[in-house]
Amino acid sequence: MTSLLVIIVLVLLAVALWQLTKIFDLTQVGSNPDSSEVATDNDNNVQGYLMFGFLAFIYIFSIYGLFTWGPLVLHTPASAHGAQVDYLMNITWVLIFIVQAITQVLLHYFAFKYRGRQDQKALYFADNNKLEAIWSVIPAVVLAGLILYGLYAWNNIMFVDEDEDTIVIELYAQQFNWKARYSGEDNVLGKANVRFIEGANAVGVDLSDPYSQDDILVTELHIPKGKKIHFKMRSQDVLHSAYMPHFRAQMNCVPGMVTEFAFEPVYTTVEYRELPYMVEKVANINALRAKKSVGLVAKGEAALDPYTFDYLLLCNKICGTSHYNMQMKIIVDTPEDYKAWLKEKATIVNEVKAALATPAPVDTGASTDTAAAVTAMK
Repeated sequence: MTSLLVIIVLVLLAVALWQLTKIFDLTQVGSNPDSSEVATDNDNNVQGYLMFGFLAFIYIFSIYGLFTWGPLVLHTPASAHGAQVDYLMNITWVLIFIVQAITQVLLHYFAFKYRGRQDQKALYFADNNKLEAIWSVIPAVVLAGLILYGLYAWNNIMFVDEDEDTIVIELYAQQFNWKARYSGEDNVLGKANVRFIEGANAVGVDLSDPYSQDDILVTELHIPKGKKIHFKMRSQDVLHSAYMPHFRAQMNCVPGMVTEFAFEPVYTTVEYRELPYMVEKVANINALRAKKSVGLVAKGEAALDPYTFDYLLLCNKICGTSHYNMQMKIIVDTPEDYKAWLKEKATIVNEVKAALATPAPVDTGASTDTAAAVTAMK
């Protein structure tokens, strides 16, 4: 209801402004001897100088934005392939800036130089083969180079050798959370289907599949430094996108199919927190939070907790009302710490057995499929 009232108020304001402009036009009747509405030399000169003013605004705002928001962009990549992605992005930015600088200057300069003048007729060229060849060939060559390099980088990033020593992990997306399923000692994920989702079996693992017997389900992702991680991704409901910005990794999670992405972490969480740029960034964030906390405490509210950097898995598709809050913490451990952490985790099979062994307060009957699958495992 509030949104409707806001829309109505905005429409009424627009109507009121339109009526005021009509009233202003009526008050000018007879006061301007030249009412032909044809631009004069003075009008064209003003418009020509305004073009230069707009050109200056573009560059001043660009430079201001570079210094103001430049520190907010992602910095050091935390994956082995991240430097290649950043290099390709930087090349693209440089080319865009060069092309924008040249074309905008020429556009605004010619708009001023060839502004309208009384009794002057524009010279018309039917065609110019040389100019057309220049502005067609140069962009084609540059774009072809970018595309070819992009394909080369993409193939290098996406290629996973079947014989390569990797860790296979499934990322399971659903509104509005993530779960991770580890393939266990056999490094092979068991079969899964949404029809098997029930209770502790939250991602629909086929408990009768031999490969699923050592699968592990967690809600906080741990991965080891220096080891290539082969992610396989599923979605339970709608289209999601697994986005790990510091690792320069993103892949859609599509219902009904499995998508894949792989990367090798090169910094543990602790190491990344100690990078000079991150130390400075966290200090700036905490200074802002401390300043905000002063006002909150004055109102009798709780102060904000200090910020600590963590890698995050985010959803980069607008998947519903709580899309903004769909995230999971990623911890990059040393290989030793990772093994110790993983060793403490119970398998999905054991979790399901424990859940079935615990009497439910109301309905103690498990589904026939799940009970049969657990019985078959005994």
